[in-house]
Amino acid sequence: MATIGIFDSGSGGLSVYREIVKLLPYERYVYFADNAHCPYGEKSVEYIQDRARAITDILLGMGADIIVVACNTATAAAIAMLREEYPDMTFVGMEPAVKPAALGTKTGVIGVLATAGTLKGSKYLKTKGRFEDDVRIVEHVGEGFVELVENGILDGPVAYETVRASIQPLLDAGADRIVLGCTHYPFLRTIIEAIAGPSVQVIDPAPAVARQTVRMLDKRGIPIGEGPFSVDLYFSGEPASLQRIFALL
Repeated sequence: MATIGIFDSGSGGLSVYREIVKLLPYERYVYFADNAHCPYGEKSVEYIQDRARAITDILLGMGADIIVVACNTATAAAIAMLREEYPDMTFVGMEPAVKPAALGTKTGVIGVLATAGTLKGSKYLKTKGRFEDDVRIVEHVGEGFVELVENGILDGPVAYETVRASIQPLLDAGADRIVLGCTHYPFLRTIIEAIAGPSVQVIDPAPAVARQTVRMLDKRGIPIGEGPFSVDLYFSGEPASLQRIFALL
């Protein structure tokens, strides 16, 4: 049985946990929500790296065999540092899903919803650079999205208007693919799809991250599928938001 550590700035990484559990239902999971320091999007790289180190040490103390950085902003800011400073640990990060969007667009325009930190990160910029000669990439920060999820506001008029304000510019630009570049955003997917309409495909990278987690466990020769399943939830702030989102799963 593998012990899989997962962390995020808050509850959003549970959207990644959900996909990993579908593929690995008999493992031990340790999830850390750094919600006392959420959101990460506007914080400095140095700040996020310090938090990533502290959380990694906690997960290692819990016996993690692999650590999933289930946060796009933390991946952008800290995963290279984590791999350098913890060479014996395997880290899986979030990969910007620009490629499937670019390959699938019919209008030649794709939209990316993400935090400011992700959009400025080298990982995203490198991926964007490979495709922006072939397609037009329009970007928008999901203003208020993380706060909605952390407060458990996943539907209703406030959520609808907040989401509409950020995705309407992508739709006005002609995007027929919208990439979710933050792990909180899939919890608002129903509203996003309702506003975008049936001609727009919303792309969540979490299933690909789950598949990569399976591949890396196999590469390291860590036994999987032996059970019994367990999950421990930890948080640096108040537990309410994490408990609300976990109950939905």
